[in-house]
Amino acid sequence: MLKYKQYQEDVAEDIKSTLSKAGCQPILFIGSGFSKRYAKAPNWEQLLKKLGSDCSTIIKEYGYYKQTIPDLIDIGSTFAEFYKEWAWGDGKDNFPKDFFQGNFPSSIFIKYAVTEILSGLGAHNGTYGSAELDSEIEALKSISPHAIITTNYDQMLEEIFPTFLKIIGQQILREPYLSIGEIFKIHGCITDPSSLVLTREDYNNFNNDKKYLSAKLLTYFVEHPLLFIGYAANDPNIKNVLYDISRMYRPELVLSPNIYILEWDENIDENSMPTKERVLLVGENVEVRIKSITASSFEWVFKAFGAHSTIEKVDLKILRSLMARTVNLIRRDIPSKNVNVNFQTLEHAIQSSETFGNLLGVTLLDNPVDVNAKYPYTPTMLGIKLGYKDFNGLNQIIKKLHRESGIDICAFDNCYHCKLKIGIAEKSFSRKYSDLAYDLLLKVKNGEHYSLPNDFLPISKKS
Repeated sequence: MLKYKQYQEDVAEDIKSTLSKAGCQPILFIGSGFSKRYAKAPNWEQLLKKLGSDCSTIIKEYGYYKQTIPDLIDIGSTFAEFYKEWAWGDGKDNFPKDFFQGNFPSSIFIKYAVTEILSGLGAHNGTYGSAELDSEIEALKSISPHAIITTNYDQMLEEIFPTFLKIIGQQILREPYLSIGEIFKIHGCITDPSSLVLTREDYNNFNNDKKYLSAKLLTYFVEHPLLFIGYAANDPNIKNVLYDISRMYRPELVLSPNIYILEWDENIDENSMPTKERVLLVGENVEVRIKSITASSFEWVFKAFGAHSTIEKVDLKILRSLMARTVNLIRRDIPSKNVNVNFQTLEHAIQSSETFGNLLGVTLLDNPVDVNAKYPYTPTMLGIKLGYKDFNGLNQIIKKLHRESGIDICAFDNCYHCKLKIGIAEKSFSRKYSDLAYDLLLKVKNGEHYSLPNDFLPISKKS
């Protein structure tokens, strides 16, 4: 067998095992290499070169500043001063008038220039430049990540994951909880130039607040598989994250079983056998081991992470609202307001995941992809199976059951019936029925004795 093919199979099997053990979707941590790959965006140094060439007060070539100022962040700070002088001089027409009212820091001008350079990145005419890259993006979507964390300024991820909620910069610190289906833009976004982390002062402020940010995100990192995309292994952003993780729960050098880094290598061929692990020095005398994936095409990697995804058809807006309302109810409403709480009902409901899901209006399936196996009948199909021409006969039997038992099995999701939302319109849904429904309704139709589960609550009990 070819070496690289074996490597792919081994990595895919490891990903499958990791996702299965975690029991949840992965977190994606995405860096500038992502935008460079799919939109030919500039990396940090290329962005500085572009900024230097666009500002008339930066007279010397970029190489001069690189020789004089060792750190790229400090070059950004130096250029920010040049941009301020240019904006208040010959370049004034290149910037919004609001920036000159004194309410913005002096770095706003270079940050605005960055937003102009990075605006419009993404697919053009429906493509990311080639069939191969388009296939990679489609495979990426199939992952249906729990959340995405990025240091990128551009809006490519919002384009790829349009149902995800964007949270910019320090907004994450003001949220009382973390939800699902969110893009955390921890270094800012071009939609808000002042949010960009670009100068030395910005990075210092970011690092001062990082302990609070890390405390929130570490919950994600510990509980979910984590995939780094678009970063080199020695990237300081990766090292910072891994250092924080190591301090929280990795006192000794052991393999982090749920952390992967994906790196591109154009020289990969059928005889390649890349390393599956990396040891990274992330701080003084602090090393961590993580899993490594090397590929020239990312499609197979993304497919491996998305092979067992079951969340792609879920309305993330509803999930976020459900979590937000539940947290607010527990943290704020019950302790501080006059709220009537039926603790007996709650105690009964939390005895199992299924009954608790029903309390929230959620029907839990052991395997969501098997919903059609558990509820195989549409109303018409079940009506015909019961001996009628269509669903009208079925509706009459359900009404008869309601009259006799006081229970409408279509009023909520249960072992007989489920109601599936299939679109964004308010009335866009489909009803499905189980074999248990057929057995029950056939007895009702034939006038035979039947019984319903004890935990069914009658809507109106017939005397």
